[in-house]
Amino acid sequence: MAKIIKKAADIAMQQLRRRFAQNDTRIRFQLKDADAVLRRGLVWAMGEDARWLPEYAEVADWLSDNQGKGLLCMGDCGRGKTQITRDILPRIFNCYLRLAYNYCTAKQLKDEFDKMSRYKIICIDDIGTEAKVKSYGNTRDYIEDLVDQCEQDHKLLICSTNLTADELLQRYDLRVFDRLKALCRRVVFEGDSMRDETNHKQYETILTHQKD
Repeated sequence: MAKIIKKAADIAMQQLRRRFAQNDTRIRFQLKDADAVLRRGLVWAMGEDARWLPEYAEVADWLSDNQGKGLLCMGDCGRGKTQITRDILPRIFNCYLRLAYNYCTAKQLKDEFDKMSRYKIICIDDIGTEAKVKSYGNTRDYIEDLVDQCEQDHKLLICSTNLTADELLQRYDLRVFDRLKALCRRVVFEGDSMRDETNHKQYETILTHQKD
């Protein structure tokens, strides 16, 4: 009898899993040689001197199998978050994954919301910088609305921010923060800004030319 009950339970579980799989319309992709593809993208966007940072390996791992999740690049300035989300990922999505990639900044979202909300793959750069809009006495945050929509409609959300996890939690309520964590794989960018290094190299180049 116990074996019969166990078999019936296994069959019921298999049917439940199939039902969930049929209802799961999340976008999942698996990019072959994601590490090499991302490296080529970095060289294309930043030049031959592009540095490979530890966090880029996590982005490549996400590209190799996103498991139905989006991407949240967060942390220190000048580490390539915007370069990746604005310039490199669109090229990868279009050329390798054959998926439409739609981008705007958080500050543009108020004007672009209706357009962006029509797409299945949405990238918002620099979340946390957008202003809350007051209309007829009510306050509206377009990021909150977009996160809710992405969860309900199984959209793929890709975003970047200079805020830490604690700062995101302060900027948005716990409900929005939890949904962001559920929707996206988080990659933390930590370390010195590469802009300082780039500016230093450019300054050295100028001095060298002046001496010549």
